[in-house]
Amino acid sequence: MVAADLPVLDVTRGGIVESSHFGAIAVVDSQGQLQAWYGDAHQVTFLRSSAKPIQLLPFIQAGGDRHFQLTPAEISVMCGSHDGSQAHVQVVEGIQSRVGITETDLLCGIQPPLDESVAFGLIAQGKDPTPNQHNCSGKHTGMLAYARMLSFALNDYTEMEHPVQQAILTCMAEMCNLPRSQVVVGRDGCSVPTFGMPLFNAALAYARLCDPQDLPPERADACRKITRAMLAHPENVAGPKRFDTRLMMMTGQRMICKGGAEGFLAIGLLPGALGSGSPGIGIAIKISDGDAKNRARPAVALELLRQIDALSTGEVSALAEFGPVLPVTNWRRFVVGESHPVFKVITSGWKPHG
Repeated sequence: MVAADLPVLDVTRGGIVESSHFGAIAVVDSQGQLQAWYGDAHQVTFLRSSAKPIQLLPFIQAGGDRHFQLTPAEISVMCGSHDGSQAHVQVVEGIQSRVGITETDLLCGIQPPLDESVAFGLIAQGKDPTPNQHNCSGKHTGMLAYARMLSFALNDYTEMEHPVQQAILTCMAEMCNLPRSQVVVGRDGCSVPTFGMPLFNAALAYARLCDPQDLPPERADACRKITRAMLAHPENVAGPKRFDTRLMMMTGQRMICKGGAEGFLAIGLLPGALGSGSPGIGIAIKISDGDAKNRARPAVALELLRQIDALSTGEVSALAEFGPVLPVTNWRRFVVGESHPVFKVITSGWKPHG
């Protein structure tokens, strides 16, 4: 836990707090103003899979969608951490057929599908998962497509020295308003580079992605293609039962959402989401314990969006399966406690309700 992390979610039993999640939050507008925060908004952490829309950006900016005639559904799956369902695999295979690659070219490794019903179905059939069922297969297919379009080697596209990864690092640094040398580079679970930076800068990247009016025209156009694709096909960003998809489906094309491993979550609000004339907003949330069971992030996100008046009462109700307050039940389905947010953001400019 980072020293400046503060409690964000308590879990009670028998009238006392049994456990707590700690974390930090940054809310930044597209002009680079820190509008709200909780804990250390400048702590450095990895975006993990929340970086996927930004990782796709240089390929779309270079005309990759036109070159391979990509559909919005295909752009969306390249931004996503999909469930590994047959529908998702078919979208990925459609891209690969036009690029001229197969799943054997993917270097993401093999992972059980995130959809447990699909994973159990494979076990029941005595089958092993394949690379295309990996939640990152869309991202890797996009990177291979970029390499193919520019006639770069395909066998080492996951390495930081590869031109595709160099282009992604440059784009990431520019979107986050950091020198390349200040972007921390690690290796992700799927073997491509992953990027670390202050929460503030990660939130700024999402604000600019959603509100690119001050970016160069080619990049702004690519940003809009990505956000429109994610909003048109949120089912490809995660899956029908998962928070990223459900939040985008229930909020009327106003915000994008992309989770990452180890307790990271990024949300982008499009211009006007907070009322007429409001700028694009980026939100970065980090749960310090990694939130392995995804108990904290959805609840914290919903409470934050409620506090900054980004959700209507009806939208909060429609997303109640994720929080912000949830019962804790035992194996006999007795309610034995609850989980609930315990934070209030500090604001600059807004007057959210508490």
